[in-house]
Amino acid sequence: MLNTKSLKTVDSEAKHIRIGLVEDNRVNQQNFAQNLKLFPDLKLTILASSGEEYLDKISAMPSNLFPEVVFMDIQMPGMNGIDTIRLAKAHSNLINYIVLTVFEDEDYIFEAIKAGAVGYLLKHASYLSVHDAITEVLEYGGAPMSPAIARKALRMLTRPMVAANEEDKILRLLTDREREVLQNLVNGYDAKRIAEILDVNPLTIRKHIANIYTKLHVNSKAQVISLAYQNKWVDKS
Repeated sequence: MLNTKSLKTVDSEAKHIRIGLVEDNRVNQQNFAQNLKLFPDLKLTILASSGEEYLDKISAMPSNLFPEVVFMDIQMPGMNGIDTIRLAKAHSNLINYIVLTVFEDEDYIFEAIKAGAVGYLLKHASYLSVHDAITEVLEYGGAPMSPAIARKALRMLTRPMVAANEEDKILRLLTDREREVLQNLVNGYDAKRIAEILDVNPLTIRKHIANIYTKLHVNSKAQVISLAYQNKWVDKS
């Protein structure tokens, strides 16, 4: 006799959207799992506390059981979320990755998108926003972002559209010495090492770095390096 109860179970399972979470904080894991239970169409099928654990799990899993959407934290012990996405995308292109993090830094957004993330949400986003993001990705091929992130992403996208002569004007704001310091920052040197290279006092180099930040309207070494790369102001060698 045909087991209709078994068929209903299989049919119900088929309707679930498989979701993954990579997050090292246990409280955040529990909250996410509880919120997911509010939606009968979603099911948490992969939970990992590190990038390495997640990669091990999908490597051992048949592709037909892959999660359809994985929410990825950025800062975790060991491998960070951006590198995890990059390696996972090289393993399979079937999974959609949405970053779920506290970081609004433009460099993180830029690197996450380059790695293959399709969305970027802040952790304080409501559980409804999480469900909407899943729908947007799977049904409409969208790129869900928290409003604050979307504004930053827009600034990132418009930055390369600045006319070449405007870029030159910005670069001309720096003195020759400040350009030297900028080049050495891009090369990965700190203030002390740059001072040794240029044979000046480290305090002088720190002053130059402060001036560079002010003139280029940035507030971190990562931002100034990213800006220099984007506008090809310095050699990458």
